[in-house]
Amino acid sequence: MNRPARTPGPSLMARAIGLLSRREHSRVELARKVQRKLGPDETVADVERVLDRLQQQNLLSDARFAASLVRQRSVRYGDRRLVRDLRERGVAGEETATAMATLVGTEAERALGAWSRRFDALPANAAERGRQGRFLEARGFSMEVIVRVLAGKVDADGDR
Repeated sequence: MNRPARTPGPSLMARAIGLLSRREHSRVELARKVQRKLGPDETVADVERVLDRLQQQNLLSDARFAASLVRQRSVRYGDRRLVRDLRERGVAGEETATAMATLVGTEAERALGAWSRRFDALPANAAERGRQGRFLEARGFSMEVIVRVLAGKVDADGDR
């Protein structure tokens, strides 16, 4: 029985552009995704060349990715979580600082928004305070902000 010749899949460049067409990616994140499906004649060096070319063409940008991630997640998460998420995706240093500087509202305002979407009233006892505090802490808000939110010392303008 004759088997048909196996047709090669899309090129590295086509795969990378396909991923970027869906959403922004950091360089590290895109490299991981593309490298998962390397063909038999493709190497990590080939992936790096493709990523370099995409950066030269401004199709791949860590700064743009960082701004996008911060803009999408800042409503639900605190500063610590946002910085950690960027670091996990290979974005560090200047891009992270620039993206964090673009945040709308203070961390206290964002924490109050996240808290109010989940809870109806301030905690009435220690158990409820712990539950609400863990909720905010898991989302990366600072302990100082959590204490202020749970004490009712933050309003829509960030302070009382």
